[in-house]
Amino acid sequence: MLMRNTAVSCLAFAFDLALLWALVRWAGIDKLAAAAIGFIAANTLHYALGRSWIFRGTDRGVASGYAYFLVNALVGLAVTMVLYAAFLRFTAIDYLVARVIVSVFAGLIVFVLNAVLNFRRL
Repeated sequence: MLMRNTAVSCLAFAFDLALLWALVRWAGIDKLAAAAIGFIAANTLHYALGRSWIFRGTDRGVASGYAYFLVNALVGLAVTMVLYAAFLRFTAIDYLVARVIVSVFAGLIVFVLNAVLNFRRL
């Protein structure tokens, strides 16, 4: 499951980064707001792919599973936003590089939450 999650996470994260870049570069949106928008959009994509491939066979319904997934994603979003804001404020690291570093921590937390609490596969 972790390998499938890693593949889906990389795809969703690439989408997240592309959206973050586009929102900041082309739409002029604040970097933190753009990170939140990208995070939520990427997590919706991740849920769709995760339900059908990573955690297939789950007994949880689609709607309730999505609700749990979003709650878990909010935990990941909180971790992401706190760490991302700290990187932007206290380091000279590029905003996209900072987002990549932060994603490692948030992604692992969300995977464990979904595997244990939502899809009950660990």
